[in-house]
Amino acid sequence: EANLALRRRYWPHDEENILAAQSSLASCLYDLGRFDEALVLQREVYAKNVALGAEEDRLLTGGNLSSTLMRVGRFAEAKTLLRDELLPTARRSLKPGDRLFMDLDEWLAHALRRDPDATRDDLREAETILQGVLQLRRRVFGPAHPTTAWCEKELAVVRDLLASH
Repeated sequence: EANLALRRRYWPHDEENILAAQSSLASCLYDLGRFDEALVLQREVYAKNVALGAEEDRLLTGGNLSSTLMRVGRFAEAKTLLRDELLPTARRSLKPGDRLFMDLDEWLAHALRRDPDATRDDLREAETILQGVLQLRRRVFGPAHPTTAWCEKELAVVRDLLASH
């Protein structure tokens, strides 16, 4: 908070600098378990990045926002943000093998799976997304990479849910 106050005081016209400090503060609040406060700040940072037209920053802060939305149980809002805003932007501005692109896809699959109201169709969609991301992760990062292993585990969970659903 002190860092943000300092930046606002000495560099009030440097919006990107202030947004970076706000984003860091939101991450700290999230890590401290202060999810509601993090959510408020992440919404503000995301909205400012959208207004500035900063696509990569928009995708990063939007991804963080979707993660917090899931953490507080707002799965429908997270899915809408990912499907309607973030993934279309990622498809326009990133290559499919880009790490952020894969992360956004995984977050959508995660939102589909973790939603308590998930339908069988939601689980099938999550499975399809994860299969595609897993192929990309294996090709880009290799089979031993931690994110590849995480994706394999997530896919196994989805398949278990489908088998028991």
